Amino acid sequence: MSNATALLAFARETLEIELTEAQRLLARLDDNFVCACELLLNCRGKAVISGIGKSGHIGKKIAASLASTGTPSFFVHPAEALHGDLGMIGADDVVVFISYSGRAKELDLILPLLAENNIPVIAITGGKESPLALAAACVLDISVEREACPMGLAPTSSAVNTLMMGDALAMALMRQRGSTPKTLHAPIRAAAWARAC
Repeated sequence: MSNATALLAFARETLEIELTEAQRLLARLDDNFVCACELLLNCRGKAVISGIGKSGHIGKKIAASLASTGTPSFFVHPAEALHGDLGMIGADDVVVFISYSGRAKELDLILPLLAENNIPVIAITGGKESPLALAAACVLDISVEREACPMGLAPTSSAVNTLMMGDALAMALMRQRGSTPKTLHAPIRAAAWARAC
């Protein structure tokens, strides 16, 4: 097999695995998704997105997508949260925590603090019985049977599922609010976007 043939075969296999796992997400859109949307629609504060590692990188994108489509949102890194940034989270906020395992060590300290302050948590996780899932008001299941990584180490299929679930949330919220270009782009956003374009 030539280098070109092998490279294309590897790429196709990666995409096929990720597409298969992404297709499985459709069957998981249930009452938990509705619960998450209702929490965010009724939120009087902001959606606070948090995650570590690849989940954190995708969390930043989800926060940006939510903010630009009508759901005030920002990202807080879990490690920084434990060093003072928990103060950024207000009583009227909703926290969306992303962790594939649902067992990130930072959760052991953060989740009880959120519970003490009655701040609801939405979990985006593959660990349906994890501490994160058990502490959450709503659990968005992004579990996969197989990562595209041949060693099963790099978050690949699970990362795609996380991103897609975030997009599904952002688009569902935007459409449920009946957003239009006029209502969506408040003056400050409209001015910023106009300058950027």
